[in-house]
Amino acid sequence: YGCDPEVLNHRELIEQIMVNAALAVGAEIREVAFHNFSPQGVSGVVVISESHLAIHTWPELGYAAIDVFTCGHVNAQQACDYIIQHFKATDAQCTEVLRGIGAHSLKKIS
Repeated sequence: YGCDPEVLNHRELIEQIMVNAALAVGAEIREVAFHNFSPQGVSGVVVISESHLAIHTWPELGYAAIDVFTCGHVNAQQACDYIIQHFKATDAQCTEVLRGIGAHSLKKIS
């Protein structure tokens, strides 16, 4: 919330931030796909060996919804922190969803 609307409507910059967030936490990037909507907004995904980072933006609201789906050595919270910083968010809610057999819990992490 409270993100810079200029950033949230700039496909190339969002792509760079998302790719750099994945690289910063040691993820192995497989594919990258982003789309700029008219009149505004961006959606995209960075497919990583450890799963994916996905985003949908609403520049007119200063809002972005981001999914950092990881496994193994990749620290999802660090990737989120990187993205939050670079989108210049004034507020953020991060929730961890543990997935897998027996991992039925939801935990707010920041």
